[in-house]
Amino acid sequence: MAQRKHLDDFLRGRIIGRLECGRTQLEVSEELGIAQSVISSLWQRFQNEGPVRCVPLTATHCRLRLTWSREHALWTPQQWSCVMFSDESRFGLQSDSHPTLICRAPGIHYHQGNIIERHRYGGAGWLVWRGIIFLVPELTFMFRV
Repeated sequence: MAQRKHLDDFLRGRIIGRLECGRTQLEVSEELGIAQSVISSLWQRFQNEGPVRCVPLTATHCRLRLTWSREHALWTPQQWSCVMFSDESRFGLQSDSHPTLICRAPGIHYHQGNIIERHRYGGAGWLVWRGIIFLVPELTFMFRV
């Protein structure tokens, strides 16, 4: 019987990141020395359930987001060209060996109330900041932290 290895959060993130960057499942499998079936099932689960972390929305958040979207629904491309959407992500260079506890029914997206998050950014890592402006190429900056 084959021995099963547990993939920690860090390694799962590396796999998903490579697949999102356009690498094939076979390439990722060969680069990391992990069976292609494992890569395939991880990618399928990610596609079905989405990322583990999500924005917790209160009733106030939902109301404010709805108001904002109604105010901007009829904006022209010229108006949107003055807006920049940004995102930032941190990546540590050490593997996080502390699993995240998640309780959920099979086939259901993750519910924020059932997730215990631990942020451990000790040690060296990278901060990736990305900005998107309508009709302008995407801007990406990487900082060593």
